[in-house]
Amino acid sequence: MPNREYNLFVYGSLRQGFNHTAYEYIKQYFSLLGRGRAQGILYDLGPYPAAVPSEEHLQIAGELYRINHEDEFEYAIAQLDDYEGVDASYDQPALYRRDLTLVKLDSGEEHNAWIYWYTGDVEGKPVVESGDVLEYIRNKR
Repeated sequence: MPNREYNLFVYGSLRQGFNHTAYEYIKQYFSLLGRGRAQGILYDLGPYPAAVPSEEHLQIAGELYRINHEDEFEYAIAQLDDYEGVDASYDQPALYRRDLTLVKLDSGEEHNAWIYWYTGDVEGKPVVESGDVLEYIRNKR
């Protein structure tokens, strides 16, 4: 039986403040529940950030969204899976995997949500210490 979780936690180009065209897709199908954090480590890969799960007490900052219409979830998430490179192609490995994680909103509420974890090699890549890629990019300039 498929998991019926309709929340999505985003930390990179799908975030509102990133000003990426992919955010327009998020706005079309999802509503913002709030800003929050998930446990994990965020890395700077150059063109995009990559989050990996971790038992350490590091946090990833992002936004929690809920699908507007539950009957559209499978379609909407399939489009995002494609954007994130979840499915390996014949000549490329999958870049990310979608999994459930616990998100704690700034309000203190906790929700389970889908997150995209990076599956590639992060060795030697800079860690985004704050866990917030938008803050990290502003401070790099």
